[in-house]
Parts: sequence; C-alpha cells; structure tokens
Amino acid sequence: MSAEYIHVSVAWPYANGDLHIGHLAGAYLPADIFARYHRLRGNHVLMVSGSDSHGTPITVEADKSGLSPREVFEHYHERFLQTQRKVGISYDLFTHTDTENHHQVARDIFTLLLQRGFLYKERQTLLYSESEKRFLPDRYVEGVCYICKYPQARGDQCDNCGNLMDAIQLIDPHSRNNPADKLIKRDSEHYFLDLAAFTEQILEYLAEHEHHWRPNVSTFSQNFVKDGLRGRAITRDIDWGIRVPLEGWED
Repeated sequence: MSAEYIHVSVAWPYANGDLHIGHLAGAYLPADIFARYHRLRGNHVLMVSGSDSHGTPITVEADKSGLSPREVFEHYHERFLQTQRKVGISYDLFTHTDTENHHQVARDIFTLLLQRGFLYKERQTLLYSESEKRFLPDRYVEGVCYICKYPQARGDQCDNCGNLMDAIQLIDPHSRNNPADKLIKRDSEHYFLDLAAFTEQILEYLAEHEHHWRPNVSTFSQNFVKDGLRGRAITRDIDWGIRVPLEGWED
C-alpha cells in the first residue's frame, strides 16, 4: 500500500498567556498522537500550528501589562516554543501570524475574494468610547447579561450562563478598562464574507464526508447550513492586525 499524505492542522493558541494542561490535553497531545501514529505507518505527515499573534486577547493583555501587543505576543510565543519542546510535541512547523508570509497570504485571500464578488460592505452598530476615541472590540466591553442578568458579562460571552453575547444588547455596557466610561452606539462600515454564496458547496462537502463524523455532528452541521448562513465581518476597527489592502482602509 502506497504512503498517504496526512496534513494535521492544530489549533492556534492566542499568545496572551502561558499554555496549561487544558491546552495540552484538549488540542496538542491528541494531534501529536495522531501524527506519530501515521509517521509510524510510513505516511507523509505535515503537522503545523503557531501562535495567534493578533486579535483582542493580545491587546487586552498588553493594556493590562503596560506593554505593546508585539512585546506580549513575542514573549508568549517564545514560552510556547519552550513548553512544547519540553513536552515533546512533534510539530513540523510551529510559526505565528505576524510573519511576512502570513500577512501576504491573508491579503491575497482578501483581494481574491473581493475580485470574485464574495465580499460585500455593510454598516454594523458597534460600541464607541468617546473617552478613548475608538470603537471597542467585544472583549473590551462588560455589562449586565441580557439573558441571565449576570452583572459582569463580557461583550462576546457570559461566563455565568455560557451564552454568546451581542455586545450592543448588554445592559449598561461599559469599558472594562474604565467602568465609568459609558459607551455609545455608532455605525461602522466593514467588509463581510458572503457565506450564503457557498451554501451548495458546503452541503456537498458535508454529504461527501459525513462518514468522518458522528451522525449527530453531521446532522447538526447540515441543518445549521440549511437554516441559512449569514455574512461574517472580516474587518475590524483595531490597529493591531493585518492591514486591509485597499486605499482608504488604512485605519
């Protein structure tokens, strides 16, 4: 039997804090066992992952520690490398999202999607801090949960009831950095990925590969798609990330 080519894509941890046993047990050891098994069988294995260098978890930690986002991510990326070397996770490549290659690939994907008509612009209502003169990402927002009334729900999730949150629906929303800063609602224009345009292709893929998953997982996924996919914003009002490759979108 000829050797197979096996690609193992492992979850990318946010570089905003040290790895813990939950990371290792939940994502990295199972992937490593799978990769080692296929190497022993003589298959060609490529196991890759890296540090997620961008996103609000890094900027939240940077604000808390008084460091720049780059200093935070570089510090924890090095810690990730040390930890996984000591544990013995057998990556073929462990990189990060702030490489020149990653920036270029992300911009190329954005440009190609735009050229092929799979991106559209839409205004969305977000929370704006007048004292900081910026839109606040969900993780910078806290308030009262509109489902269970927990007083310290985050803008993206309530840790009490576990529900995902819509930040603008929070009761008495305020900045987690400055609780006295009352936030106001403002519109901001963003690019959205037209997920609904891929409905048929996704359903075909799920049907073709349904034997790879448990029946309840396959059924849930297919029903989720059939219920109607909504567009997903792929740009943000944040200055730590990959620049949108369009004139007028420098901010």
